[in-house]
Amino acid sequence: MIESILIRQEASAKGTERTLAILEYLGRFRTGQSSSEIARALNLPVNSVGRITETMNTRGWLYRKEDDRRYVLTNRVADLTRPQINDRSLVVSSWDSLKQLRDITGETSQLLVMVEGKAMVLEQCISDQPIKVSGRIGLRVPCYSCAPGKSILAALPTEELETYLREVNLKRFTPRTLVTRSLLVQDLEKIRSCGYALDLAEGLEGIHCVSSVILDDYHYPVGAVTVIAPSSRLESDRFEEMGKSCVNAAESIRTELLK
Repeated sequence: MIESILIRQEASAKGTERTLAILEYLGRFRTGQSSSEIARALNLPVNSVGRITETMNTRGWLYRKEDDRRYVLTNRVADLTRPQINDRSLVVSSWDSLKQLRDITGETSQLLVMVEGKAMVLEQCISDQPIKVSGRIGLRVPCYSCAPGKSILAALPTEELETYLREVNLKRFTPRTLVTRSLLVQDLEKIRSCGYALDLAEGLEGIHCVSSVILDDYHYPVGAVTVIAPSSRLESDRFEEMGKSCVNAAESIRTELLK
């Protein structure tokens, strides 16, 4: 009986090691990997990888894309450290809308959340354009210098926004960075009025962004969806069109979250 228990414990430990290895491996590939690719890279049995990935997909740790059947990581780990939205993953709920937004606009679309006063990239669908803009998953940028960050700030409760404005150091990154409280507050008022935010090369020269906030059922900002592109291609005559597309994408994500 003791021998049987030891065998089961050894098998359990091996399964745990394989599961963690798969998670760590997938973390290196934002576009995902198939079961066979994972098995080949990690030198694991295909059947074993298939069982593990399917289980993690069922439990929400992985998401299997419909177009190429590859597995990608969800934000389930991050979800463990913040309130759930009807127990639904923000990344999984956003994927289809991000892809549609990328296809409609022709530009890279991204999903970001606010973490410690900065906007963090959670997921993205990269443009097919020869010249494109993208960011590393996990990248954090100051909220005041990017469209998604400002769209989230504009939707914060008054007390939270006041705390942010009191504590933030408005550092200049480009000649167009909003480095005074009055300029930032004016911009946030415009965002509330039109429903979307603009970043006119405020964080990085040559890059423009348009973004809209994602709200939960209490109208609290849980993230933002954005379109990011070279400023030469995303010019003022496209801002309204892009803004409406971002608003529609954000609303679609909200609907998916609240199902």
